[in-house]
Amino acid sequence: MTTARSTHPVLLATDLDGTLIPLAGDSEHHQALTLLTDLLKRHEMSLAFVTGRHFASVQNAIREHQLPLPDWILCDVGTSAYVRCADGKFRHVDRYAQTLHEITGGVEQQSLLALAATIPNLRLQEPEKKSTFKISFYASPECLDEVVSQIDEQLIALNAPYQIISSIDPFTNDGLIDLLPTGVTKAFALAWLCRESALAQRSVIFAGDSGNDLAAFNAGYNTVIVGNAATSIVEQVQEAHRRAGWSNRLYHAAQQATSGVLEGVQHFLSRIAM
Repeated sequence: MTTARSTHPVLLATDLDGTLIPLAGDSEHHQALTLLTDLLKRHEMSLAFVTGRHFASVQNAIREHQLPLPDWILCDVGTSAYVRCADGKFRHVDRYAQTLHEITGGVEQQSLLALAATIPNLRLQEPEKKSTFKISFYASPECLDEVVSQIDEQLIALNAPYQIISSIDPFTNDGLIDLLPTGVTKAFALAWLCRESALAQRSVIFAGDSGNDLAAFNAGYNTVIVGNAATSIVEQVQEAHRRAGWSNRLYHAAQQATSGVLEGVQHFLSRIAM
């Protein structure tokens, strides 16, 4: 790893679904994945997956899509961290969990799980989608805003240091609700990793496609928005970078998903020789 003074890109941090994972039926994305893997090796760049998936799901994705092995997995929307050890196995990073424990102040998770029994149209997601610091629910999409409002009232009443992240799954049309420790996002986890590895923001390329990538998009990293991202996301990030005075930290790829990640990484690496 480089020191925090370096701005040579040495880490690719990327979302998975809609970003690094090839879109179904697109053979060009599989070719792009091979080229990207070779590019990272050639430039001796590390790789981190920054995803909303849970750890087992990430492992399944690595096998199913033949993804390159990352050095770090920041999963469960930034609430879990794993590092790859010398034997190739991933180890849960307890010191990161301790950081989140300090944020939550020891609030009993059971009181948050009980919300599903007291709020109509709210149900718990499958057990494997829950982690120590992430609680996930389903809600009917037509009731999502009302359910979120009721959860917010309950969190205030419990004095629970948790925030609500809600969205609608574009594939299933389910309303999705995550409760995360206050302030914890993909950007929070990535900032922790940068401190852990003594990396400057400009040493990192972050690639993503959706709303739960927004905090990381706007955190000051070399940012790649792949071509399949919604126009509203692109416009929000462009405005955030403009307000911050960053004229060269954002690249909106013309290509989608895996091909877009490759395009963006090539763009930022091309500046090395400048």
